[in-house]
Amino acid sequence: MSGTPRSRPRFRAGVAALAGAICLGALVTAVSRAGAAPAQPATADQTWSVNLTALGENEVNVRHAAGITLTSTAFHPSADPDHRGYALLELAARHLRTPAGAIRADLTATVPPGGGVAVEIRGRIAGQGWTEWREAVGGTATLPSPVVSVQARLVLRAAGSASPVVTALRLTAVSTVNADAVHAAATPVTYRVFATREGLVGGSTANGHTIRSRDHFVALPSRRGLSPNGSTQFSVRVCNPANGRCETAPVWDVGPWNTRDDYWNPSGTRQNWGDLPRGKPEAQAARLEGYNGGKDEFGRRVGNPAGIDLADGTFWDGLGMSDNGYVNVTYLWTDGGGTPAPSWPTVSQGARGERVKTIQYLLNAAGASLSVDGDFGPATAAAVRSFQSSHGLTADAVVGGQTWPRLAVTVRQGSTGNAVRALQSQLTAHGIATTVDGNFGPATAANLRAYQSAAGITADAVAGPQTWQTLLT
Repeated sequence: MSGTPRSRPRFRAGVAALAGAICLGALVTAVSRAGAAPAQPATADQTWSVNLTALGENEVNVRHAAGITLTSTAFHPSADPDHRGYALLELAARHLRTPAGAIRADLTATVPPGGGVAVEIRGRIAGQGWTEWREAVGGTATLPSPVVSVQARLVLRAAGSASPVVTALRLTAVSTVNADAVHAAATPVTYRVFATREGLVGGSTANGHTIRSRDHFVALPSRRGLSPNGSTQFSVRVCNPANGRCETAPVWDVGPWNTRDDYWNPSGTRQNWGDLPRGKPEAQAARLEGYNGGKDEFGRRVGNPAGIDLADGTFWDGLGMSDNGYVNVTYLWTDGGGTPAPSWPTVSQGARGERVKTIQYLLNAAGASLSVDGDFGPATAAAVRSFQSSHGLTADAVVGGQTWPRLAVTVRQGSTGNAVRALQSQLTAHGIATTVDGNFGPATAANLRAYQSAAGITADAVAGPQTWQTLLT
């Protein structure tokens, strides 16, 4: 087959993100054989086409052109062993009117031979947090429990200088429910694994974070537990048994060694290496037991048994480590589907998407005069600093756990203005179409109550701190 990209084939999402080269013809054949999981027909409001021209919740190396493609084929996460051009687009979450246990993804894309596109899905369980991300293999992502909200993300891999282009994505919520109970444990699982220091200051993580000196985050060898940039939605508690010091840190990167080794999950649902015991990283088995010929998924000989990478600040300052070694890791989201309660996200200059629009609306409600475009540029940063200074906060232009509670004012029926527009825009982004007119009337109240009920929070039609946190995470 020639290296010329084929034009706009339509296929079910999933297999396209395999490591190593795979031509598009082979990809389409593999997907059509796999088929989608049996499912009951979906109602009209459970099927939607994704707006690929809108800003995503988190974008890494994404260019919006005649579809979604890579800004640069030379960019990839600093720890990425694949070294192919990489882009990640996290789409806005969508509220479902009826809980669903699986999401079918129909993708239209141009994929060059050796390139790849994957659709990954996660869902919010009523009254709980998010499930892990599940790839739509064979066109369907089957979730561990029925979910009330859905979020999708696209992962694109280039082939040399050739980029894939995604031109359409249609998602359908179906009633298929996975009985594997991945997250059925009453308490989070903890395993003893070998930890290495990541370093790579100045580089980029898989979620787009720029690594800082003495940074605090971890990397795990699977995207299933990868948090959005600035988020703590997927976090681990790491303890150093040598001195008793512990730190809770978010998962912001993928590695070491493998990229599809969610070893904290049961063997039956593990992405790769399902014959290994739960809690044993493939790198550990390869290095110490000669498993897979002593090699990782990329055929490299494994040099250490690492199951987690620690950023410098976590390694040196949090855990007091001076050399690589074994640590005890608790995977906090394995307690029933996600983090037990939402937390405020961290948003700073360079971010784009619905959260930024919310910030801009709320700043305007506080007296700013920003264009609500979802782009956190210098003007928005200056407005955030001004707001922070006027409220006695550190004026760092970072909207996080200190700034959000002051910014996200409570609104209820009868309220008017930009804070109401922020709420209405968020509800629309979650799939509950709401007119963004700044008037909190009966229709907005009914839509908010429906969202709160489905999200498992008090359905009082009042947007206070709990509702804002749930919407924003």
